Amino acid sequence: MPEKPLSVSALTDYIKYKFDNDKNLRNIHLEGEISNFKRHRRGHFYFTLKDSAASISAVMFRGRTHRVPFTPEDGMNVIVQGSVSVFKVAGSYQVYVDDMLEVGLGNLYRQYLELKATLEKEGYFDKARKRALPEFPSQIAVLTSSTGAAVRDIIQIISRRYPLVKVLVYPTTVQGERAKEEIKANIELADADPENDVLIVGRGGGSIEDLWAFNERMVADAIYHAQTPVVSAVGHETDFTIADFVADMRAPTPSGAAELVVPDQKSLRRDIERMRGRVADRLSDILDEKRKRLSDLGSRYVLKDPPRILEPMERRLEYLQDKLRILHPKKKLSEQRRLLEDHALRLSRAFRQRLTEKRHRLETKGEQLKYLDPRRLMERGYTLAKKRGEIVKRVKDLRTGDKVELEFYDGSVSAEVKDKKEKKHEG
Repeated sequence: MPEKPLSVSALTDYIKYKFDNDKNLRNIHLEGEISNFKRHRRGHFYFTLKDSAASISAVMFRGRTHRVPFTPEDGMNVIVQGSVSVFKVAGSYQVYVDDMLEVGLGNLYRQYLELKATLEKEGYFDKARKRALPEFPSQIAVLTSSTGAAVRDIIQIISRRYPLVKVLVYPTTVQGERAKEEIKANIELADADPENDVLIVGRGGGSIEDLWAFNERMVADAIYHAQTPVVSAVGHETDFTIADFVADMRAPTPSGAAELVVPDQKSLRRDIERMRGRVADRLSDILDEKRKRLSDLGSRYVLKDPPRILEPMERRLEYLQDKLRILHPKKKLSEQRRLLEDHALRLSRAFRQRLTEKRHRLETKGEQLKYLDPRRLMERGYTLAKKRGEIVKRVKDLRTGDKVELEFYDGSVSAEVKDKKEKKHEG
């Protein structure tokens, strides 16, 4: 036996990894009979899909169940599209269903599922690219049959709800071989008109064959590339087409589309009346407040005796006039000139006094320098001895045979030391 056995979780994770990474188990189509069907209170479908020899558990989560255009029941033969993976808690594998079709619909529905899966991968259904409808459109383009009940319902409801808007009908074939080209062409034509604020594309109910033009790739492309917001209104509430998923908004019916694209004038009138009442109440409150404020101001003593308002202002004016006279530029200039002259005179006096002091000091220092000048001593008979240009101060700095220069007042001589005598200092 191995030293460290695998845990159940580790083995199940590995098996699930193998299932999830097997391309053959992704986006598969299975045909079988429904049994043990249960609808969870949260909207999920749980059931078993079986044939004569085998069965497999299946689950379809609430986010996908709204796409099923029928009510699943035990014993019903269906085709499901989805992927196979492992349910870890039970340690079993099951089908995670994305779409479901009654077998009676055959290849047509398979084409629907395949195109739907392709467009979803290409981002045609992304919520981020879907645009909000204009709140108050001025012109609406309706692309549907000009003779069907759908166009009459749309025009009647829009006219009743919001008569200010203009409805422009683009007669369009919505069933048969020509339908897809005509729908595509009219979407592009209506989108090119800058007056159109929103496009309604749709028709009344019918079988999947009747609605098939709205499951064509070229119609999906035209809706996807339109610059004007598009509302898809195809069939009844339980009918889902590719156009519904690509459009900026899906309406359950053509009548529902008419209600989505325009506001209700009755509701607008109620809103306006409410706002009018609120504005009137607010204006009344403001007027009451202003009247009270006016009454308070009218009761003040200054308004009862207006001249008293001017008294402090007149006193202030007189004060400013006196201050202006004091601070008049001419007077200020005269004072500054006088101060400048005074400073100049004081500076001149101080300069002369300082110059006299410096001159006297210079003369004193000159006399002192004359007194200390060695030449004056040499005039009295003193000499200056130098050895190699240095002044000799003591006898002990000389040796016998040294050459010295004796400098007198009137010249110098060279001499040689023949003998020296040093004085002995006592103590």
